[in-house]
Amino acid sequence: MASSMDHYDQYPTIAQKTIRPSLYRSQLVFKYENYTTATTTTALQQVPISSSGCGSPLILVQAPSEKGISGFAIDFLMGGVSAAVSKTFAAPIERVKLLIQNQDEMIKAGRLSKPYKGIGECFKRTIHEEGFASLWRGNTVNVIRYFPTQALNFASKDYFKSLFNFKKDRDGYWKWFAANLASGSAAGASTQIFVYSLDYARTRLTNDAKAAAAKNKAGAGAGAGERQFNGLIDVYRKTLASDGIAGLYRGFNISCLGIIVYRGLYFGMYDSLKPVLLTGNLQDSFFASFALGWVITNGAALMSYPIDTVRRRMMMTSGEAVKYKSSMDAFAQILKNEGVKSLFKGAGANVLRAIAGAGVLAGYDKLQLIVLGKKYGSGGA
Repeated sequence: MASSMDHYDQYPTIAQKTIRPSLYRSQLVFKYENYTTATTTTALQQVPISSSGCGSPLILVQAPSEKGISGFAIDFLMGGVSAAVSKTFAAPIERVKLLIQNQDEMIKAGRLSKPYKGIGECFKRTIHEEGFASLWRGNTVNVIRYFPTQALNFASKDYFKSLFNFKKDRDGYWKWFAANLASGSAAGASTQIFVYSLDYARTRLTNDAKAAAAKNKAGAGAGAGERQFNGLIDVYRKTLASDGIAGLYRGFNISCLGIIVYRGLYFGMYDSLKPVLLTGNLQDSFFASFALGWVITNGAALMSYPIDTVRRRMMMTSGEAVKYKSSMDAFAQILKNEGVKSLFKGAGANVLRAIAGAGVLAGYDKLQLIVLGKKYGSGGA
């Protein structure tokens, strides 16, 4: 009974507080400690209060988190804006990367006349056959896709991190490091289900080359040299007509594995290594943050690149007569028929493309300082 009464006094209902307000006055004294990645540890100090001759313990009310809904919205907006700008800037090299990566699948489908010899030759052929503006083909969809992807990842990362609740000083470096990896992985994987079909559409539009026209110049085959798709809606319409919803999500399972590897390293290592490596004068250096982000982005991308190749090759088979039975079947066939090297085609272009990823992280930190006067942390602060 005593235990029940203690609970009654410490956690009264709203009605009880309304009826007896004088018994439940409280004073909160905030003590801020351990400010890391926008998470503030708040200690509430009890101050004894007595009213009407009846002593009553303070009601302990958890202080609202500094981010809250408004902070979440700011993370969403800032991350999305940084991502959209950087992806538009890197669109030409990103298209070249995808063309080189998926060229073998395009040749098998008769949509590419001959293999690309390298990054420079791919740029030259694409501009010659499709025009300079074609280097941005698929970029509009990429911005549409990348905005919610990156914004949701940035905004939700701190939420997932708070669930693990590991502190470097309290729990040790490696538990804190593992929590960062896990939070980044969970944020990335949970986002995929919402944006995967946009990623599929972007991949198909970007790889929709006119190069096959040279092979069919004599007129063999209807529509020689024409685009397969007219735009985002056309990709959805044709894919749904030929393969149904499954066509939009081909390669989804292995994509989740890839996103866990890539995002886990992308977010987790940046958050974990930045406070260790970027200290003193380097702490607020844009170029130091940029360099660290570039190295981490490249490392994460290289480790997950074969997974990315398999999933995109699977995407390219939607609407085609011959498809892979599964991601393992695709992986086995590519190794058997094309060799290990084929799994890394376009990796060189991906190194250049990673500049955009580093710009997102470093630019996000800098934008927060300029616009908001502080760092909210989701960009890796």
